[in-house]
Amino acid sequence: MFQIIDTTLREGEQYRDAYFTTENKVQVARALDEFGVEYIEVTNPAASPRSRADCATLCALQLRTSKIVGHIRCCLDDATVAVQVGLKHVNVMIGTSPQMQKFSHGKSLDKISKEAKSVIEFLCSHDVTVRFSGEDAFRTDLQKLVKLYEMVEACGVSRVGIPDTVGCATPDEVERVVSAVRAAVKVDIETHFHNDTGCAVANAYMAIKAGATHINTTVLGIGERNGITPLGGFMARMTVCDREYVLSKYKLTTLASLEALVSSCCNDLAIPFNNCITGSAAFSHKAGIHTKAVLANPQTYEVLRPEDFGVTRHVEVASALSGWNAVMSRARSLGLDIGEGDCKRITKLIKDNADKRNICSKDVDDMLRYMTAQRVGQGQVMQQDMAGIMA
Repeated sequence: MFQIIDTTLREGEQYRDAYFTTENKVQVARALDEFGVEYIEVTNPAASPRSRADCATLCALQLRTSKIVGHIRCCLDDATVAVQVGLKHVNVMIGTSPQMQKFSHGKSLDKISKEAKSVIEFLCSHDVTVRFSGEDAFRTDLQKLVKLYEMVEACGVSRVGIPDTVGCATPDEVERVVSAVRAAVKVDIETHFHNDTGCAVANAYMAIKAGATHINTTVLGIGERNGITPLGGFMARMTVCDREYVLSKYKLTTLASLEALVSSCCNDLAIPFNNCITGSAAFSHKAGIHTKAVLANPQTYEVLRPEDFGVTRHVEVASALSGWNAVMSRARSLGLDIGEGDCKRITKLIKDNADKRNICSKDVDDMLRYMTAQRVGQGQVMQQDMAGIMA
């Protein structure tokens, strides 16, 4: 069991090529709400005049599922602005690692504790639900982090956050830290994993196993530097774990359009070919041994079902690796009736030509149609005739 706090409109806004207009933010918020995320995190309203105005606009939206949550620094000035713009959910953060204490804000953990108590009590007095997070938690002394979280729990927070701010954590470290915090506090646990070392999805999965209740994601994984846990990648992992639960909570068929929308807001960010679920090659099969099995039972080589996400699989036939079963399937999809012998002969021709040059699906379709229309004798076509249409 888990909930998603999507931070495309906060962490994602920090991505190098991101620029969200007010209209974009409203569109993305509505799309995330349609998808079904429980929370939409937005940029600190104290960051700039437009951030403040946009936050107020988003707070006023009538959303079906999602709640708007603001992300602020641990200071009363930010907390005051958050209350003024109408936020009912606020994520408070401050750096707790030695690196953050020395080079970011220069405050000791004792000082952080006092300021956190003051900010949390102020927000709670205005009926705001609060999450407190120690930035760079995985480089913070664990005993000191746990002690801080026990204190903020006593102050009334509803969640504590454990962010891997620099992407240094490994799954075993995630298990150790989250388990320790889970043993110390009763409130919910939110996690945030940067992807600098490629562990974001694995770390998010491990966090849930260790007792976390909320996971931060962004659409396409955008964010500071290499970004954070991608919504699509996380959905892929969790759908494999508990398909029924995920399908009951989230409208997975909207993922592709959601990613396209965010891509357009990021200077038409290209969606990688190997992007989980929506990449152009995500459900593409080429080798003959693969295509034969997939055509018989897709789960032979697919752990996910493309129809769950509103996307389609592709079986490649224009390749030196193509098998005759795939070619036969393609012929049938075109409404053509050819025998196994003819199909095997045309498969050989495909392989011979593909060894010499790059061919495409249209070439194969032309050959299949030609074979059907020009049969001679016992349903055979002369190889030189078929070769002619490949020239």
